Amino acid sequence: MHVTPIGQRSTEVSQTISETTGQLHVSAEVPGLLERIEEITPLLMSQAAQNEKLGHLTEAAAQALHAAGVFRLGIPRDLGGYEASPRQVIEVIEKLAYADASTGWAVMALQMITGTTAAYQGAEATAELFADGGYHLMAGQGTRLGTAKKVDGGYLLTGSWSFASGLPHASHIHTAALVQETGEPLIFTFPKEQAQIVDNWDVMGLRATGSIDYSTEDLFVPEAYTYNVATKDCVHGGAIYRMGLANMSGINHAGWALGVGRRMLDEMKVLAQKKSGAPGASVDTDQFAAEFAKAEATLRSARAFVMDVWADNEAALDRGELLSDEQETLTRLALNNATWSAHEVCMTVYKWAATAALREGDLQRFFRDMHAGTQHMTSGPVVLQACGRMLAGLAKDSEWVFFSLVQKQR
Repeated sequence: MHVTPIGQRSTEVSQTISETTGQLHVSAEVPGLLERIEEITPLLMSQAAQNEKLGHLTEAAAQALHAAGVFRLGIPRDLGGYEASPRQVIEVIEKLAYADASTGWAVMALQMITGTTAAYQGAEATAELFADGGYHLMAGQGTRLGTAKKVDGGYLLTGSWSFASGLPHASHIHTAALVQETGEPLIFTFPKEQAQIVDNWDVMGLRATGSIDYSTEDLFVPEAYTYNVATKDCVHGGAIYRMGLANMSGINHAGWALGVGRRMLDEMKVLAQKKSGAPGASVDTDQFAAEFAKAEATLRSARAFVMDVWADNEAALDRGELLSDEQETLTRLALNNATWSAHEVCMTVYKWAATAALREGDLQRFFRDMHAGTQHMTSGPVVLQACGRMLAGLAKDSEWVFFSLVQKQR
């Protein structure tokens, strides 16, 4: 889908465009965006069950998100986007995930991929895809690498990929492959209709994210529509894009987990008040009160850790620095902790909600979505183990490449 500027907001954005600087941009647009999300939250909540049946967001939900300006969140300012700071992104995704976990997940993938494509790819491609203050949405994934052959003017791309969250709402695909001649990993962007789409998203949770598979065979992609997977050099935008793809992804996943955890606690609070006073109500026991308090502390602690880490990261970016090895490690640890803290909250709520969580409805759906979210590689046990080795000083001469520790190249 290509979206053109939205009314007066696009005019305001164009008036604030300035030369890219080394400083981190904190978007003046985000407070208004959060208000607009608050206004559409009842609609997003009302669409959640239908989203699941469709396997993607309803047209009503998608239109509301576009109208609110949600997908401008990560697009560079000089291309008509908001270029929000990391903590602002966390707040926005947290709010969307609170409304509906699948909506939050699809949006975080679409806006992050769209924004980073705008920042990193060749100027010729960006001029086409983000012309006149509009934007094309992009979806895909880069964890499984395809292959690419170098040819005149570009590459021939072959491969099959999974988990393209939000793809039903995108017009373009973003995917990764290794160049056969050089071994360089690149991201490729191309129109969705040029791929073979496999609508196979049959899963326990996050059903409405449309995280379907796709493949290509010897598809020509012009060189301008590529960039190095690990790049931290941006063609458009400012300091936030010096973090690279992995950290941009981590911001979003942390916000998602915190939003899901908060929604489940709030649902349990409402349910507890309904059950209280009934004969033998478990929510009237001291044990429930203690476990609910512990869940609240767990989630708040995880959020504080995330925000503390990102406050430090933002300060480094604002000084014109790249993130240090320790900052990279703490960033991944804070995300891992947020995900599994939210999962712990989820299990507490499930335990005390009893049969209310078994029936079709918000609690059951959020329970399933939370469990699906924990399976993402960003929150896997290997990442946690690597964080421990790095923090304990047992990974000398190592550095992070996405979510793996590798030996530094000398």
